[in-house]
This record gives sequence, structure tokens and C-alpha cells, in this order.
Amino acid sequence: MIEKNQMDQKRVLVTGAGTGIGREIALEFARQGAVVVLHYAHSDRGAMSAVEEIRNAGGQAEAFSADFNRVEKVQALGTKAIEFLGGLDVLVNNAGITMNLPFEDVTPEQFDTLYHVNVRAQFFLTQGTIPSLVESEQGVIINMTSIHAFEALPEHSVYAGTKGAIVSYTRELAIELAPRGIRVNAIAPGAVPVENHKKIGLELDSETLGNSIPAGFAGTPLDIARVAVFLASSNARFILGQTLVVDGGTTSWMPFSDAFQTPLEARFGKGYVPGV
Repeated sequence: MIEKNQMDQKRVLVTGAGTGIGREIALEFARQGAVVVLHYAHSDRGAMSAVEEIRNAGGQAEAFSADFNRVEKVQALGTKAIEFLGGLDVLVNNAGITMNLPFEDVTPEQFDTLYHVNVRAQFFLTQGTIPSLVESEQGVIINMTSIHAFEALPEHSVYAGTKGAIVSYTRELAIELAPRGIRVNAIAPGAVPVENHKKIGLELDSETLGNSIPAGFAGTPLDIARVAVFLASSNARFILGQTLVVDGGTTSWMPFSDAFQTPLEARFGKGYVPGV
């Protein structure tokens, strides 16, 4: 349980905070008293509505845009966020994109797009914020990965690769930065229906989805947000280099079915991955 006001005046940057899990993480940190910068990539509607919600509740927040395909834009985001916040205590690397295509159909451009956004951008944003996190003396980095790093789903070879990279990178970075007073961990969410599923016509009914999850229900963005706040708190001070799987028991279940033989009907990546 998070002690009340433990996040008071903590300075937090959340990437990919325009929709879904990232937006809820930003809101939850603000509810706990943090000052928050939200990053968004395209439409500002979700991020700005969250900023307005935070300000209306008496909190402080701002939103900045950055194209995570471009390293210079990523680095500029870190600079702007730190200037607004006056420093940085918590970095939540949530931004990421997905795509599903048969392995042999993936193009170099598509491959690069996912690795640039999901891995390279996270790496160089984090690199640029290290001085501020060290200065904080209680700096925390939380990287968002996925259960795709641990379980296979057809047509997700590129996406799963990026998420697996984040797990390994988190573990290594935690050891490298621990002597400098920075804690690094990751979160691997399971099934959490969000707006982006609806955008591609994939209607994930929470009740129906819950029937295939040991917990009996699908997760919500708030479930993940609360774990993020916990990892940023002093209650998690002895947790280092770990990936917390938050999936309702999905990865603990051993399914036997022929689903891996059937091509997927849904197509992720439309609108942000070239050629999808």
C-alpha cells in the first residue's frame, strides 16, 4: 500500500501518456501528489485532457510532443520536461508501438520503426535524464515491457523482440545505475483493453476476455498505474532490476490449443508503422 502523500512534489515524466496505460499512470502519480509531464506522439487530445484534469484537481502538469523515431526529438523532450519540472525524480518509459505481421513479410523499415520507438528512444531519453535522476538522490526509472517478452503469439516477432530487449536492458541498467542511487525496474502488463484496440476494430470485451485469464477478469490501466506508483515509492526500495509481471496469472497458465496455427485477423500498426 502506498503511504499517503509519498509522491508529494515528486517530479515525474511519463512517455506515451496520451492514451491508455500511460495516461492513467500520469493521472495516478498526480493523484498521489506528483508534478507530472506527459509525453504524446501525435494527437494532443488525450494528454491535454489529462493535464486539464490534473490542474482542475489542484495539481501541476504539462504535456509535450515528441516523435520517438527521431533521437534529437527524444533528447529535446527530456530537456523540456526537466526544465518544466525543475529536475526529475521518476522517469516512466511507457511509450511504445506494436505491429503484427507474418515473420517473412516484415520489411526493414517496419523493423526499424518498432526498434526505434520501443528501444532506441527509451535508451537515449533515459541517458539524457541520468544527471537529473542522480541529483534527485532517489531517482527511479520504470520501463514498460509486456508479457510478449515471456510468451509467444504468432506474427509478433518484431514486437516481442523489442519487449524482450527491454527486460534484459532493465536488468543490466539497474546494476549499472544502482551505485549512483537510481533504482531501475520494469512492468510487464498482461491483457489490458485500451483505446488503441478499438481503433483497429479489435473489440476486447473485458468480461469475455476475463474468462481466459486465471484471475477471472481483464486488467485495467489503473491496475498497472498503481504498480508503477508503488515501484516509484520507498516501499519498493529493495526491488532492483526486476520485471514485475502484472497479468492476472496469464503467464503462469500453460494453454494447449491450435491458435498458433491460425493467422490473426486483427492488424496492429495501422497509422504508425510504414506499409501496414
